[in-house]
Amino acid sequence: MGSILVRGGTRLKGEVPVNGSKYVALAAIPAALLADSPVVIENLPDLSDVRVFCDILRGLGATVSFAGGVATIDPHGFRPGVPAPALVRKLRASYYLLGVMLARFGAADVALPGGDDIGPRPIDQHVKGLCALGATTSIEHGHIKATSTGLKGTTIYLDVASVGATINIMLGAVLAEGQTLIVNAYPAPWIIDLANMLNAMGAKVYGAGTETIRIQGVTKLHGCQHAIIPDQSEAATLMIAATLTGGDVTLHNIIPLHLGAVIAKLRETGAVILPAEDSVRLIGPRRPTAVNVKTLPYPGFFTDFQAPMSTLLTMAEGTSLVTETIWEDRFKHLEELAKMGAKVRIEGRTAFIEGVSQLTGAQVRGTDLRASASLVMAGLVAAGTTEVEGIEHMDRGYERFDAKLQLLGADVTRTE
Repeated sequence: MGSILVRGGTRLKGEVPVNGSKYVALAAIPAALLADSPVVIENLPDLSDVRVFCDILRGLGATVSFAGGVATIDPHGFRPGVPAPALVRKLRASYYLLGVMLARFGAADVALPGGDDIGPRPIDQHVKGLCALGATTSIEHGHIKATSTGLKGTTIYLDVASVGATINIMLGAVLAEGQTLIVNAYPAPWIIDLANMLNAMGAKVYGAGTETIRIQGVTKLHGCQHAIIPDQSEAATLMIAATLTGGDVTLHNIIPLHLGAVIAKLRETGAVILPAEDSVRLIGPRRPTAVNVKTLPYPGFFTDFQAPMSTLLTMAEGTSLVTETIWEDRFKHLEELAKMGAKVRIEGRTAFIEGVSQLTGAQVRGTDLRASASLVMAGLVAAGTTEVEGIEHMDRGYERFDAKLQLLGADVTRTE
């Protein structure tokens, strides 16, 4: 799959734009299948996950074009069928086809999804919500099968605030008969953006971004044109990289309000952060100060920020505690950082990180998309050359991350 070579010692400096949100993209693409006419999605990031999902839709009969950050999805040929299992298993968000196909056809047969290896990610809340809407489900031979004689609105109490379950229930409920209430819904910006797109298609979704979402079902949806919001995880990663290198970086096409938790923590490390309406300038310290971090659902410190932030803390002055409350197996990058000289001790879901004054280049491998990016970041400040393998994971969530670092002056080279 290739690797990335990073030669350390460069202070990041300059300006770069942030791409559209991966999380919105992977919900918006299947949502387009609910319409009866073409949907145009703008500001779509060119990620391997996005391209795989477009291929899945083509296999189901939809016409999809994607170029220059714009996708046009014509659902006229969309038909009942089994989405290609080999493609479905490449990304987690493929389970959104359950809600869509139940809403459109009253039946769905979707292979169990794939995605990053960061610990168990059960789909029980998805199943619970869809069954509450009137579906009957079973898991057979690695596939989730669901049928319904007609989805009907109801009140659904999620046991945990799940991003995926909230989205899947929304996709099923917009065409269900009557009113649906999702209680303990996930209150994230990408949920709001998906609701905005669905409403532009003729849906009636209220309260997105709060813990209770109300959906009044409609009989049909139409096409629309929608530009998705910027990707907060990409923005956070670039901000942390700028802090790590003592850089001076300005990011454009962002929403600073969505980055409140990471901005607060980076300021604690000594970074100077100057947010504007749709941009932010970050000036990193000579050496960051150690801080404690605990991942929480949005608006807390998002789990996607943990790997880049813990990489930063390997070079901070003092000892930091990083507690991962969302996924039980999201410290694998720290084992790789230890090969570069990081001083790390892991106890359960807490990592104790004693900052060092210098990392050393090594051959390392990323096992999920945030871990791969964080190892490239570590190479920016390591002595010598770092070779990062597993970059296919990084390409699932970052559009040419290496090219953006090059624009900021980093010495990085991709080998295919």
